[in-house]
Amino acid sequence: MKVVLAFSGGLDTSYCAKYLSAELGYEVHAVTVNTGGFSVSDRIELERKAIELGVSTYQFIDRQNQFYEQGVKYLLFGNVLKNNTYPLSVSAERVFQAIAIAEYAQEIDADAIAHGSTGAGNDQIRFDLVFQTLCPEKEIITPIRDQKLSREYEIEFLKNNDVADNWEKSIYSINQGLWGTSVGGKETLTSDQFLPEHAFPSQLKKEGSETIEIAFEEGQPVAFNGSMGDPITIIGQLNEIAGAYAIGRDIHVGDTIIGIKGRVGFEAPAALILIKSHHALEKHVLSKSQLKLKDQISSWYGDMMHEGQYLDPVMRDIEQFLVSSQKSVSGNVTVHLAPYRFYIQGISSPYDLMQSTFGQYGEMNNAWTGSDAKGFIKILANQSKILKSVHHD
Repeated sequence: MKVVLAFSGGLDTSYCAKYLSAELGYEVHAVTVNTGGFSVSDRIELERKAIELGVSTYQFIDRQNQFYEQGVKYLLFGNVLKNNTYPLSVSAERVFQAIAIAEYAQEIDADAIAHGSTGAGNDQIRFDLVFQTLCPEKEIITPIRDQKLSREYEIEFLKNNDVADNWEKSIYSINQGLWGTSVGGKETLTSDQFLPEHAFPSQLKKEGSETIEIAFEEGQPVAFNGSMGDPITIIGQLNEIAGAYAIGRDIHVGDTIIGIKGRVGFEAPAALILIKSHHALEKHVLSKSQLKLKDQISSWYGDMMHEGQYLDPVMRDIEQFLVSSQKSVSGNVTVHLAPYRFYIQGISSPYDLMQSTFGQYGEMNNAWTGSDAKGFIKILANQSKILKSVHHD
């Protein structure tokens, strides 16, 4: 009996790898899906760890390009920040990891798929929804969820099965990817504490400040500080430079899919800078109605992605709208970086609707007369005047 295991190398999936083979007798095929954040040394270490745990085969599948082209790009187009805070760093990744794992399970004709999600989080739903949609005939095995295991129990089980590692050092759960890194720890289980400085993977390394420039073309980043590059490369450059200023840290609080409140820390310097820069550019080049409608549709798209509903066809419909909305979202954005913070300095674009030939806000009306303004305001007041005359109170 073959089982494909979604393998991250952490405590939960390490337990699953050993448990599935030693206790259930499965032929375990471990798979790591790269949606960003893995170095060459990480890949080598993951394979070593998987083999030591006794898996039959190990596969490292790269889906970074697909993750950007089919997911991150639309999150950027939509300026998606869950609860005005979280750029869906990990929640979006899980969908694409699950799709890759489902496809691999079909390819090797596996009998089952396993993952290390708990029964109290969102990931269990994201994985299961994809698996049930793409390969409903395969059994889904989730030992951590089904057995309600504690970290202490898992560590003891691995020790008893001669798996040596310093598991106790992992007091913080880190998930690093292209669009950001999530950080979970004892502080995120409370409502009143913030994560300590040392919990974040990127530490403050730079003092002072600097200004950077990002060029967008039809909504996508195409150049950084004057050098052309593909979006994934630019995201990496931004993470490196802004991460040195410890930019992009926060804690997201939200309603989980299963109905409880949840808290997770994250650092996402590139995602937050790009979203804020992109949004600033849009505010200059899109019409009022475009911006209003985009806000509503983008929020819907983000919620669906967050809850694992990526395969619903309405997502393809929204993506078409988002692409159409980006035709004039081209130009340069300057961003000021300093320790722990950044702000948008300004934009330049050939499509900038802030044209001084029509008028300067709060200054001078060039394209209409004072009489025109008075007449417009008089007509605009009609509705409130009629209401006041009818409702005397």
